[in-house]
Amino acid sequence: MRDSLARVANSAVTHTAFAFFAMGSWALFANRAHPFPKAVTAAVIQGIISACLTLFLKTVVERLSRSFQGQTALWAPPLLACLGSSAILATIHLLSGTPEVLKTIAVPLLVSTSYATIYNYALYRKRGLA
Repeated sequence: MRDSLARVANSAVTHTAFAFFAMGSWALFANRAHPFPKAVTAAVIQGIISACLTLFLKTVVERLSRSFQGQTALWAPPLLACLGSSAILATIHLLSGTPEVLKTIAVPLLVSTSYATIYNYALYRKRGLA
């Protein structure tokens, strides 16, 4: 039972589904003052973006962390991941007509940047740079 639960908790499908529902729900909340179809569209779009970012962020941070040395390896990968996530989130929401773009992307961006920073720090320490 424990192994099954651990396998589900570590599954990419679990992480992706959680990102979809958690960040999609946030987008629905952030756009709640707007007509229902716009709020739902923003929620679905944010859910899809978050699911995709969840799948790719780990790999991007790993690759970026190997590209830098010294102190730069500590701050550059999360910064670049944050800038990339910001560009993706803002562009897609602007193109799709999301009413509250900044409110919609604030929490997902905070979560993804926090993850990138913490994971990068772990890689930094593992490489013996800390």
